[in-house]
Amino acid sequence: MNEIKQVPMIISSKDLDYLSDMFTWNYGAYKNTVCATNSVNDVEIKNMLESGIQLFHTSMVKVLDILNNGGSNE
Repeated sequence: MNEIKQVPMIISSKDLDYLSDMFTWNYGAYKNTVCATNSVNDVEIKNMLESGIQLFHTSMVKVLDILNNGGSNE
């Protein structure tokens, strides 16, 4: 029996669909949060929304990094 010693560096179509969904969810949340931030005057709420913007942006970048590395196992 042949054993795979290392996981192949590929992204399946199912993985790609999931990554696409993840990016879409984060992008939508990012856009909505940016819009909300522009209409809020309370400094504390604005700071919380800006933290959310950073979180959604970071998540989008991570998805793009996965796609750019072609499914790297790192």
